[in-house]
Order: sequence, then C-alpha cells, then structure tokens
Amino acid sequence: MDQHLIALDMDGTTLNNQSKLTDHTVSTLRRLANDGHLVVIVTGRPWLISAHLYDQIGLKSPIINFNGALAHLPYQNWKHEYAIKVTRELTLDMLERRQELGVQTLIAEDKHHVWADHPSNELPEFLPAQLSDDQILNERNLTDDPIALTIQFDPAKKDAIINRVNERYGDFVEPRVWGGGYSIMELIHRGTHKETALSYLAHHFQIDRQHIVAFGDEQNDLKMIDFAGHGVAMRNAIPELKAVAKDVTTLDNEHDGVANYLEKYFQL
Repeated sequence: MDQHLIALDMDGTTLNNQSKLTDHTVSTLRRLANDGHLVVIVTGRPWLISAHLYDQIGLKSPIINFNGALAHLPYQNWKHEYAIKVTRELTLDMLERRQELGVQTLIAEDKHHVWADHPSNELPEFLPAQLSDDQILNERNLTDDPIALTIQFDPAKKDAIINRVNERYGDFVEPRVWGGGYSIMELIHRGTHKETALSYLAHHFQIDRQHIVAFGDEQNDLKMIDFAGHGVAMRNAIPELKAVAKDVTTLDNEHDGVANYLEKYFQL
C-alpha cells in the first residue's frame, strides 16, 4: 500500500474524554508508523502539553501544534521547522487592558515557554495551575513574540475583545473562540489553520493529497477535514464537520473510534 499521511486531532478525537490515549489506540498507531505511514499529531495544543502524547505513541514524525502555527520535528534541529507568531505588542496591550476587556486569564505561549498573568485551576492542563517567577506574564519576562495567546474571558465581554483585536491587529491576528462551551478564545496569526500545516508536510514528504487520512471533531478541524483526500469526522463531531467529511467513524472518541476506523481502512 502507498505511504499515507494519517493526521490526528487529539482532544475529542484520538484522546478519550479523560484526555488519555488507550493501549488499543497506541498499538494501532505504532503499527501504522512501523508499516511506513506518516502518523502526524495535528492539534491546537502547544508542544508543552502534547509532548507526552507524542512520546507515548513513540512517534518519529513531525508534529503540528497551535492549530498549524508550529510545525516541527521534536528533539531534532529540523531545518524545515516553522513557527508563525503574533506580537509582543499585542500581548502587552491585552495585559494592560485585561480588566476593561473582561479578560479573566491571559496566557502567552511559544514552543518551549508558557507565561500567564496568574495561575488558574479552572481548566487543568490547558490553563497553568502553577507558575514560577519567570513565567508571570509581564514586560520583563516576555522577551520575544509568542506563537499564540489564550484568553479566558467574561462571556459578556467577548465582543469587546474581538473588536479590540480586529480594530488594532486585525490585519495579522485572528480571534477564534473555542468550541465545547468554554469561554476561551485563542489569538493566532490570521490565515493559520491545521490545513496549512498539513499541506506543508504533505508537500515536503511528497505524499499526494488523496493519501491523506485526517480525523477531527470540532470547528478548528473543518479546513483540515475538507482538505484531506479522506477526511473523517468522529461520531461525536459537530454537524458542520460531518457535513464536509468523506466519512464518519462508527465509534466515538470514548470507544477507540480512530483506532477502530484505521484497522478497517488499512485492513490490519
């Protein structure tokens, strides 16, 4: 069988509802990687909170983080790595105006760092519960442009934040509100999507679009699922994603839907 690129969203897709990989999923993905397929994690997560998933599967392929804003080959100095950043100016502006804009928690991140205005226990893993002195988000600690900002906000002030960003930084920054009922939005570089990074990797590894199998469940997977030659929506996916997908898994993310689908698709 021709080499395929298997693109995997994590939360709500490859991970179960406890944000874990099951043994069944890990063994299936390892087998496909060992068979010569390119298994690629394509996630909104930063590298810092997806490294353990990459390591658990035992991957040697590139990974895509921040919804396409970072593509890299972990633990190696890969000359094809890229990072698409926002600006330090935007970050400090949001920090200065956080009270008037209803910003409850502000987080800035790049490949190896996370800074936040204060610790938070509200969304474990995604919002840092502990911060060292050099991780406090301020003008002194933030010495470079971050890749992404994550904002936990007062729902009544959502439009105020979006308007502020669009008015002052809209030429290069795009606010995206998370799905799943969270009052959280991310600010990343305008036009940056999972599909952009996936296309980049497919071109680099000379894998035809028709040999891309991609899995997702949420709004941020739409362009990726539409782009892939074989885009698959999870059984638990939002209706908009199922509408553009070529197929839907029989099982949801809580019941190894990805592993089950791949076993049938590749006749393992």
